[in-house]
Amino acid sequence: MLAKNIKKYRKKLKLTQEGLAKKVDISYSTLIKLESGVIADPRMETLKKLANALNVSIDNLVG
Repeated sequence: MLAKNIKKYRKKLKLTQEGLAKKVDISYSTLIKLESGVIADPRMETLKKLANALNVSIDNLVG
């Protein structure tokens, strides 16, 4: 669910994967892994940054 939600909210804000990675201060490859589900259990700090950048709550992000 996390992977789908990251992609959904990113597209809603018209952000590229690279743009979101820069905004969250994570590597592009990490964002790719998050969106593809390879990383299914990211650190809480990463979740907080993603939720903040995507303007959603952590609960909405993890679904």
